[in-house]
Amino acid sequence: MAAADLDFVQEMRAVGQRLLLKLQGLPQAEPVEVVAFSILLLFAGTVLLFLLIACSCCCSGCCCPEPRARKVQVRPLTPA
Repeated sequence: MAAADLDFVQEMRAVGQRLLLKLQGLPQAEPVEVVAFSILLLFAGTVLLFLLIACSCCCSGCCCPEPRARKVQVRPLTPA
């Protein structure tokens, strides 16, 4: 189990290093690469924003006060 965790950590570190290399070379990149990278960043930001919104909507049900008691129907008075 520890070997799988170590492989995952190494893979994430490798991905981070490749991303850092891309960011460092971005000022000299072609306009097409800059646009493609911007679209990827926009997509990742949108996914994270939607995830945050979904989590906040889901958790708001847990944080709200208890629901109100059931309403009692009012019956009309019968003439006396």
